[in-house]
Amino acid sequence: MSEVTVERWLKRAFWAAGIVFVAIGVVGWYDRLRFGHLDAAYGSIVPWGLWVAAYIFFIGLSAGSFLISSLVYVFGVKRFEPIGRIALFQALITLTLALLAIWVDLGHMGRAFNVYRYPNFSSPMAWMIWLYSAYFALLATELWFLLRRDLAAGAQGSGGRARLYRVLALGTKDTSFEAAEKDRKVVKVLATIGIPIAIMFHGGVGALFGVVSARPGWNSGLFPILFLLSALVSGGALLMLVAAIFQGGYRRNGDTIVALGRLVAGLLVLDVIFQISEYLIASYGEVPGHVEGLKLMFSGPYWWVFWGWQLALGTIIPLVILFSRRGRQPLWAAAAGGLIALGFIGVRLNIVIPALATEEIEGLTTAIVSSRISTDYFPSLMEWLVVVGIAGLGLLLFGLGESLLPVDRAAEQAGPADTAEVDHVRV
Repeated sequence: MSEVTVERWLKRAFWAAGIVFVAIGVVGWYDRLRFGHLDAAYGSIVPWGLWVAAYIFFIGLSAGSFLISSLVYVFGVKRFEPIGRIALFQALITLTLALLAIWVDLGHMGRAFNVYRYPNFSSPMAWMIWLYSAYFALLATELWFLLRRDLAAGAQGSGGRARLYRVLALGTKDTSFEAAEKDRKVVKVLATIGIPIAIMFHGGVGALFGVVSARPGWNSGLFPILFLLSALVSGGALLMLVAAIFQGGYRRNGDTIVALGRLVAGLLVLDVIFQISEYLIASYGEVPGHVEGLKLMFSGPYWWVFWGWQLALGTIIPLVILFSRRGRQPLWAAAAGGLIALGFIGVRLNIVIPALATEEIEGLTTAIVSSRISTDYFPSLMEWLVVVGIAGLGLLLFGLGESLLPVDRAAEQAGPADTAEVDHVRV
């Protein structure tokens, strides 16, 4: 099978998965909007479930993707330049998915806008919403400046695509080299501003968990750093898979995917070391709530999430691939990236659920007879369907972006051989 055929099949699989996921997800969204939280499995003891885990998963993907794009546009790392645009686009899409995932978790979804109308800046959550808004605007603006020259060039043609580009170009027509250089400088400024914002909001997510002293499983000063590190790993891993399919696919981005694989593998090893450190400190400290959460994760009802999903599928198998000869082949490296990204859903589930599924007061679950007063939590079908629908929407948005947005003309003209020549910054 030729490389062109493989790439075509990958795109078809991407589109097919997106359409099927969205179709399935419509059922869950209808249930959520029609019946509220009635068919959700969480309750008073475990108030956060799959949707909160999905939220921190997607927000990590966004922060990690943006920080990797900043390596190109702030620090001038030429090795990753072919995937700089995709990284930024991925950051925008996954941020949208994260906000959808946390929006659906709200008790009253229609009141979400009140955080803007009645802001309480003594609340870290309010700060995060405002930071997300600033970050979203920054991502959209930076992406526009990256695309502006190609939009202006495409707008000079005829047909529906040219009309779309004329709208998106916002009246700009300058396609000169000098104008592109000015755009590049603006992108550098925006990317520089975005770095502390991305670090603040994702480190802030870790801090939101870390400051909850009533939950020993979360109460750790290492959480903000661990969240940032895992964001880089998961965002970079997903980027490896996306770059193998879109914007020239693995034929054009092959060397970059392999190099990114080395970076992601190194960061993943560091992430594992940090996690082991967390587990060891909790075990030796014998903090009751923390130890109970670890028991649930290692040998309780969630053992398969840790041993199968997080460790085997998302850590050991991809690391074996990336540290072997197969890791030098773009398709294998991209597959390893996909597994790491998938495994991080398990990581997020293990952060959110086991720490909540313990009794803060012994005998609490037997004092009141109610299905909502229980430490037993497994996401309901409706919860799964909603998340599948959100993931499907993300796949379709990636596909639409690939189909409708202009290609990187400079990279297209350079081709794989020339992009390899600019490989003077080793990772």
